[in-house]
Amino acid sequence: MVTAARRWELWGTEACVIVTEPSMLDRAVDLCRDVCHGVEMACSRFRDDSELMILGNRLSEGQEISDVLAAIVRSALAAAEMTDGDVDPTIGSALLGLGYDRDFALLDVPRNRAAEPQGSIAVTTVAPAWTRIGLAGNRLEVPKGLMLDFGAIGKALAADWAAHRISSTLGCGSMVSLGGDLATAGEAPPEGWVVLVQDLPDDPSGCVRLRSGYAVATSSTQKRRWSHSGRQVHHIIDPHTGLPAEAFWRTVTVAAKSCAEANTISTACVVRGRRAPSWLRDLGVPARLVDSAGRVSTCGGWPPDEMAGQP
Repeated sequence: MVTAARRWELWGTEACVIVTEPSMLDRAVDLCRDVCHGVEMACSRFRDDSELMILGNRLSEGQEISDVLAAIVRSALAAAEMTDGDVDPTIGSALLGLGYDRDFALLDVPRNRAAEPQGSIAVTTVAPAWTRIGLAGNRLEVPKGLMLDFGAIGKALAADWAAHRISSTLGCGSMVSLGGDLATAGEAPPEGWVVLVQDLPDDPSGCVRLRSGYAVATSSTQKRRWSHSGRQVHHIIDPHTGLPAEAFWRTVTVAAKSCAEANTISTACVVRGRRAPSWLRDLGVPARLVDSAGRVSTCGGWPPDEMAGQP
């Protein structure tokens, strides 16, 4: 089976679409771009014209929201419940306090503001608050003082939705990758969807083959890093402290039936640190973990790095 692929920059990372019918590639890319734009316009913290930012403080009074934003919020709350709050959509204030107040690609661009004292970190969220969010139908209520961030779940959902829209609209197999989030839909190539799993170029690498309908997500403490108040920080926040999670794991990669589920589990594993493997065994999902020393461990049937398997 012949496939065709296209890559482009999106959200400070790389987007990629692969289809099993090369003649459909242009339309597939347009569909993916449309889905991603819809997600961005619904929930981006970095666009003043996104639905989330336009509603702003009015959410404390309860507001009707779009179907897209409601689906994102619903998925975020499900992720928080599944992980006992280790993945919490109310970490927006913590990220803002750490300087993550614009698109990641712009974080190294100097801004005109007074220098912050060296060694200080502003913390505005110190405890999980997702249980205070109310969503009834499409009516969303968020208490004052809580800032929502849907960056991780939004990207994973965009991958899921784009892969399924491409497959259902064009009738071909599709794989959509948005950074470390990858979803598939429709008929897979005979050899499966072959995925290289590697974070940075010098990191250990492995290869897996995905059956149709499976997804993979990788959470990393290495890539989305920036300097704040004289120290390096990363974007995976421990909601219980409001600070970046301890980098016990360099990366955690999980395979699941949806990218949103895989992303939820991989993110929670980074937050849980050394407690992650036992939780993964209880869940029974295939996963690959790389610790701070570069040592690889796997569970749930994930193949060794020298092999290609089918999680």
